[in-house]
Amino acid sequence: MKLSNLAIDTIILNALNEDMPYGDISTDSLFSKIEQSKGKLIAKQDGVLAGLTVFQRVFLLIDDTITFKLYFSDGDFVKNSDVILTISGATASILKGERVALNLLQRMCGIATKTNKLVRAINNENIRLVDTRKTTPNLRILEKYAVTMGGGYNHRFSLSDAVMLKDNHIKAVGSIKKAVKIVREKISHTMTIEVEAENLDQVKEAIESKADIIMLDNMDIETMKKAIVLINKKALIEISGNIDIDSVSKKALPGVDIISSGAITHSIEAMDISLKF
Repeated sequence: MKLSNLAIDTIILNALNEDMPYGDISTDSLFSKIEQSKGKLIAKQDGVLAGLTVFQRVFLLIDDTITFKLYFSDGDFVKNSDVILTISGATASILKGERVALNLLQRMCGIATKTNKLVRAINNENIRLVDTRKTTPNLRILEKYAVTMGGGYNHRFSLSDAVMLKDNHIKAVGSIKKAVKIVREKISHTMTIEVEAENLDQVKEAIESKADIIMLDNMDIETMKKAIVLINKKALIEISGNIDIDSVSKKALPGVDIISSGAITHSIEAMDISLKF
């Protein structure tokens, strides 16, 4: 997944407008456009980088004369005290973009770092760790990009991307079989259908419905093992529900293809990064 300026500029401009709707009173009172400064972006803890393009873009939208020298790239692991990049340009421009740039970068790096921890805990290249739609509204493209920088993969980006029949769809229609039948008659033959199953009876029904992907949602380990035997490669198997650093390795069972985690985007700690003149 790549980020383009077109994709991120609206997010950044909205954030800048929120942060200084009528200018920056402090900075505008102290500096003109003449004063120049140089700063260092410093990692204050170990972590995985994501969002350096976004960081730079914030400043360039304010002042396209600002320059950068990068020492690392997105996806790189940095250690506490590493200098990630240097920034040079008008003092006022750097000060105006500092907080927005850091807020976005720190969140993205936090996501990449948490994702990477779970990927390493799974320790199985045949199982993909994927994100969910549990993202910050209007920041999904940045957060899903950060997941990929941490070694994870993206699930569907939006409701328009794929068929995924969850518990409330099934309850509202009446059964898995009925829901799959209705959907299959209306979608293209090129599209897959994923079904959420919460127990073994639903797993059997999903198999009989010829679902392409079966999500085992919030099952205990023993039930998962039984479900994997039942499915027996008739569908891809996705594991979901309370996936964290303590549980993910236990749920990375033989036969599992995908593990999805909402926590890698909705419950993260921003990485500590500072910009110092």
